[in-house]
Amino acid sequence: MREQRNWSRLVTSLALVLMLTLPLSGCFSASGQEDNAAMSADTVNLIYYTIGDPDEDLQMVNDKINEVLAEKIGVTVTYIKVGWQEYEDRLNTLVSAGTPFDIAFAPEYAIYAQRGAWLKLNDYLSNAGKEMVDAIDPIFWQGVRMEDGGIYGVPTNKELAVRDQWMYPEALVKKYRIDISKYATLASLEPLLRMIKQKEPAYLPMELDKESQNFFALDGYEYISDKTLPLMTKILDPHSPVVNIFETEEARKVLDLLRHYYVEGYINEDAALRETEGLKRGARVFWKAAGGGPLSENSWSKDRGYKMVAYPVTPALITTESTRGGVMSVSADTKHPVESVRFLNLLNTDPEVRNLFNFGIEGVHYTLDRNGQVMPIPPKDNNGNPIPDALPRYGGVQYTQGNWFILKTMGGEYPDPLDKWDQFRASNREAVESSTLGFTPDLSRMPIEMQNIQLVWEKYYPSLMTGSVDVDSVLPKFNQELRQAGIEEVRSEVQKQLDAWRAAGSMPGSGARR
Repeated sequence: MREQRNWSRLVTSLALVLMLTLPLSGCFSASGQEDNAAMSADTVNLIYYTIGDPDEDLQMVNDKINEVLAEKIGVTVTYIKVGWQEYEDRLNTLVSAGTPFDIAFAPEYAIYAQRGAWLKLNDYLSNAGKEMVDAIDPIFWQGVRMEDGGIYGVPTNKELAVRDQWMYPEALVKKYRIDISKYATLASLEPLLRMIKQKEPAYLPMELDKESQNFFALDGYEYISDKTLPLMTKILDPHSPVVNIFETEEARKVLDLLRHYYVEGYINEDAALRETEGLKRGARVFWKAAGGGPLSENSWSKDRGYKMVAYPVTPALITTESTRGGVMSVSADTKHPVESVRFLNLLNTDPEVRNLFNFGIEGVHYTLDRNGQVMPIPPKDNNGNPIPDALPRYGGVQYTQGNWFILKTMGGEYPDPLDKWDQFRASNREAVESSTLGFTPDLSRMPIEMQNIQLVWEKYYPSLMTGSVDVDSVLPKFNQELRQAGIEEVRSEVQKQLDAWRAAGSMPGSGARR
């Protein structure tokens, strides 16, 4: 597990973390001015960590958030954003060291819940959290429920089925009259990649990074836990066994094809080393994969700076992973459990608070057009001129901070349709539940095996899944070291728990949700 892997770094980082966080305890004065001191002495301050690069105007937005929160529920927050590449290590250090905080974005929700890091919310949801229980789709609550029946986090109310989508620049699709719906398998992409390499040398044909892509989903597989534990089942087969995916014929075909694409020069040479990041503005990339829901190409177009089109290549399936894609949890050690839940309840039900977190301050970070859609105000130079391609002075990370359906929609160059959220609701009604929705294996008694498997995964996965190494020589080593690390013992335990879960009748019903 991550805490054991990072233990050697914990001692050196602990002092720094404590120095950074200890001043945050007590009553928070965002600006250091006495007007904040005028807030009620009974106002409770919550320390809140989330992912995202800190913004230039984060403190300004935090001040405004606290004005609103103090008036509505008598709470303020210390709003801390930690960079994309640092967040998981920082969270692990906070939990391992027992550093005080109240709320955090929980990307490894189940692992930390099993560690005892998160507060069990069941007793709070019927009172302090009642409104958000009603506002969030019941399937999300089913997805975050752990094997003990406990709910340890508040899921983001968003698209239920996060489908793998393949995106392309619209200009090239139109230029070469490509019907992107015809390219839904990895093998089918080859003629397109070859054409782009020959005719559009300024474009990278296929972009991958060290986290690669779940190409196994194209064959109907779903990770049973996390991809660092490469155990999968067939998503729609209620009797599918648990397998080490890298011992299957389907995986071998995927790896061979990726290797072929890499040798042909279709995949970026640094793929096995490239960190996962958002879409780079202006980058000339032909094929890129991402998970998304309806209208995702609008946000991808904004990120790229040019028009993108996308096609979903996996079914609209509700999985445990998709329901846990944006969970906010309360620390098990919080001194303010009720206030924390009240804050999360407001964030998921109050449009003013939710939009403030996501877009910043109206008139400072955005204006509204005649349709009531958000028009971001670009950063300006000293002469008042917009700065091209400058990072916004503030921006929330939408999937991490609560209910989407009370957010304003976006206007501008690639505007959202005015009925965007109605389209999301319709899509959610059509989504189909995975046969393992809500299943979470408890592997807390196998920490050594889990740690060793993750180390082997980190050693081989990035290079194999980007085509960067010879499959014939490397794949056997990968599987051999996985077996030595204990993957068969873990697989057997997961299979035992899954069989018991199925026998208990925990499987969701099949079919679309109408």
